[in-house]
Amino acid sequence: METAMKKRNYSIHGPEKQLAKEAGLASAEWYTCDIPRQRLKELMKRKDGPAIRDTIIWFGLLILSGIAAYYAWGTWWAILAFFVYGTLYSTAADARWHECGHGTAFKTQWMNEIVYQIASFMVLRPATPSYYSHVWHHTDTFIVGLDPEIIARPPLWRIILANLMRIHGGILDQKRMLMHCFGKLNQDEKAYIPESKYRKTFWEARIHALIILGVIIWCISIESILPAMFIGLPTFYGTFMYILYAMTQHVGLNENVLDHRLNTRTVYMNVINRFLYWNMNYHIEHHMFPMVPYHALPALHEEMKADCPPATPSLWVALKIVYSAIQTQRKDYNFSITPPLPTTARPYRFGPEDKQGILI
Repeated sequence: METAMKKRNYSIHGPEKQLAKEAGLASAEWYTCDIPRQRLKELMKRKDGPAIRDTIIWFGLLILSGIAAYYAWGTWWAILAFFVYGTLYSTAADARWHECGHGTAFKTQWMNEIVYQIASFMVLRPATPSYYSHVWHHTDTFIVGLDPEIIARPPLWRIILANLMRIHGGILDQKRMLMHCFGKLNQDEKAYIPESKYRKTFWEARIHALIILGVIIWCISIESILPAMFIGLPTFYGTFMYILYAMTQHVGLNENVLDHRLNTRTVYMNVINRFLYWNMNYHIEHHMFPMVPYHALPALHEEMKADCPPATPSLWVALKIVYSAIQTQRKDYNFSITPPLPTTARPYRFGPEDKQGILI
């Protein structure tokens, strides 16, 4: 027997937005794990030290791998050297963009802003529009019609494969950046960017464009793409690992629920992946308590795990689960994974009327 397919309109301007509001899902009260107030305050404490240390290490590794890539240019070793450099450039920058956008990586806010702006350029992503888009993502995580960063189901393999080198998303971002250079915003951006931030958006885009133009002129003048291999192109050839990380965050899980344990996935990763991803593998923890800095997420995980589904044991296992879910959703659009909870956990909260997982 075939399963009925009921596709949704994922646009933040479509009919699903009004349906979500009528259902009480818009800017609603979300489930949170019960953590003692004093302990939560300790976990939310911001520090400059860990982020300064990790940023120095990041740029140090980036410089060393860049030197290796420069001297390997013209040999087969360049493939490995630029893979390492590109991963540190794009994958690590994407994670820094994310955490500094939350303003929690550093205690000192100008440090967050500087690293956020640098990382935004490194991944060629409009800085201010992406900040406000991500605010909406956290306010209404995977609520159809309200979350501008939601992944429409079933995800299309051609887009996923294209994004392994950021071809699809990167092209869309560059089109937006070009619009911003000329003082224009698209329909979605007008919905979530405050008018007071329009001018900042446009000047960020113009600065990005000038840097890229400078790199292009440099390449032409020396008749080599080598400068672009260090600035600009790593955004595309170095994003492979980040896309794999990002695929584990929400894909295959529930839409239109008010419990991050239902729509977000925590995955155990090794120390290298956690450094590149800045602990965002603790993704349930991050969504439930977004003001907890990245360096405190492992400790937050320990506080929460008795009330959460077991973490997926590895990146590889998570990707296999995601692959299986996507394949199932191609046949059954309404399919969602609902992970089992430990006996110590409180019931899931599916909707506004479901305060403790029990319909009333």
